[in-house]
Parts: sequence; C-alpha cells; structure tokens
Amino acid sequence: MHFERIIKQLKERREALQVTQEMLADISGVSLRALKQFESGKGNPTLETLTKLSEALGLEVGLQVKTTQTDV
Repeated sequence: MHFERIIKQLKERREALQVTQEMLADISGVSLRALKQFESGKGNPTLETLTKLSEALGLEVGLQVKTTQTDV
C-alpha cells in the first residue's frame, strides 16, 4: 500500500502542533525509529500504526474501498 499522502499530512500536522518526532513516538506508542523511517519515505506503516499516529495528533484515518470489477 502507498501511504505517502497520509504520512505527509501527519508530518505537517505534527509540525503545525510543534510536536517533535520524539514526543509523537512517546504519545503514540510508535517507535521513534519507525516514525523517522515513515517520515523519510522509507517503510510501510500498517493501518494500526497510522491510526495510532493519527489519534495522537487529533486526526482520524478514513478508508475508502473501491471495486474495479464491472460485473459485481
């Protein structure tokens, strides 16, 4: 999965709130190493990890599922 847009929004929100990566890691329970990797474009966070980060920043993750089959 590609989470680049979501990670970008999380990073922008973190910076707007003046929350350091260390603070976010502590608040969310996501390791600092993983957070740094995500923000630098490396690694693929799970939906659970994105949810933890989002909740810590006062955001909500929404998931939209689309079907690509025409005969459904």
